[in-house]
Amino acid sequence: MYEKTSIQASNCRSDNRKCKNLKWAVLLAVLVSLIGYAGTSDAQQQAGKVARVGYAAPTGTNTSNAGFMALRKGLQDLGYIDGKSILFEYRGAEGKRDRIPGLIAELVHIKVDVLFCSNLPAIYAAKEATQTIPIVMVSNVDPVELGIVNSFARPGGNITGLTLQSLELSGKRLELLKEIFPRLKRVGLVWNTGDQSMNLITKQIQAAAPPLGVTLQPYGVRDPNDFGGIFEKISQNPPDALFSIADRLISSQRKQILEFSVKSKIPTMFDSAPAVEAGALMAYGPTRAEVSRRAAIFVDKILKGVKPADLPIEQPRKFELIINLKTANQIGLTIPPNVLARADRVIR
Repeated sequence: MYEKTSIQASNCRSDNRKCKNLKWAVLLAVLVSLIGYAGTSDAQQQAGKVARVGYAAPTGTNTSNAGFMALRKGLQDLGYIDGKSILFEYRGAEGKRDRIPGLIAELVHIKVDVLFCSNLPAIYAAKEATQTIPIVMVSNVDPVELGIVNSFARPGGNITGLTLQSLELSGKRLELLKEIFPRLKRVGLVWNTGDQSMNLITKQIQAAAPPLGVTLQPYGVRDPNDFGGIFEKISQNPPDALFSIADRLISSQRKQILEFSVKSKIPTMFDSAPAVEAGALMAYGPTRAEVSRRAAIFVDKILKGVKPADLPIEQPRKFELIINLKTANQIGLTIPPNVLARADRVIR
């Protein structure tokens, strides 16, 4: 190639116009070649880039955290390969929630591409720590009411994601309780008053009760030692049913709550499948694993250049009704056939 060009250049000495044209042609060819090489190099770098997703969890290892594993599986389904096209920066707080802000700060410092936050302390910490790194959240409660985002349709800023709550969810749970127990008048509400998100959910339940002709008996707790006193109060004036939304505190005492409710023959409504598997009468709500798997779609879009502010907050699309017939038999309750027919899962 070089030899041929050299001969042509030498022959052009007899014709200045031809010589100039040839020089420009050679120069243009070199420039085009360089531009093409640079473009190919840039494309190869983009194709070979490993995206990093940061996640700070209150407890557990990465393989024991259901939300994290669901997100990971969702991204794998979208074509991401661990260690090749995506890398997870997982940080565990070992049950010490006061460590979460520090873990988030560490993830911000190493400049992950996206932060995934599935608990309120992490969401708040991430919002405080960065206004530039995109944040995909899974919120237990209404993120607009908490002031985390501007609105569902236009979240604004660098935060988007999903919420586990919907406006009709609390009312639907009470409706289901009333369907299986038509004489339902008084419902005992057990929740952690030290958790801001649980207080917001409690407000929703309180608003949903009067239209259904239901009166709530509030039993707030802040510490594991509070449950003994709560059980004594419930025994003195038993409600027709117990309603509880599980957080870390309630979940830690779930066994005691369920043993007490079966012994007292009080039906219980929880918000998730694990409670029913452990002995609660029923649960109705979105599956957290499914919501976390859908969060992968948000992460994928952001990694492809979509701004979080342009991704509307998503509410649950699918709800699961689970009934424990074994528990119903233990407390002497018959579940109406029409309710059983609607159940997604029945534990016998």
